[in-house]
Amino acid sequence: MKIERFEDLPIWKDARVLIQIIYKLSAPWKDFSLRDQVRRAAVSAISNISEGFERGSNREFIQFLYIAKGSLGELRAQLYVAYDVRMVGKENFEKCLAQCEVVSRGISRFVGYLRKSPLTKERHKSR
Repeated sequence: MKIERFEDLPIWKDARVLIQIIYKLSAPWKDFSLRDQVRRAAVSAISNISEGFERGSNREFIQFLYIAKGSLGELRAQLYVAYDVRMVGKENFEKCLAQCEVVSRGISRFVGYLRKSPLTKERHKSR
């Protein structure tokens, strides 16, 4: 399958599912600071996947994918805080962590693919 838009990327679609989970989960939180930080981290992940795709080379794309992966790590840490202070129950906590892992593993696999690609210095969309 030829990927022509970031919206076609499976990792972007998985990150979109994560956003939906995070916004629904955090809606009732009274700690607005943590709620906003959790949401920003999730939005940062999907945004960096999108921005990296629109850059000029696989090398730049990989850089943005690593930033997205870092945002997912930040999000997981924040979810632990929310869980530890009982803002989120075990089931929802585990669901969120699992979706973070889906996106993170997908990014890692995709980075591996991009690194092996003969088009590393060319625009990745030209495949």
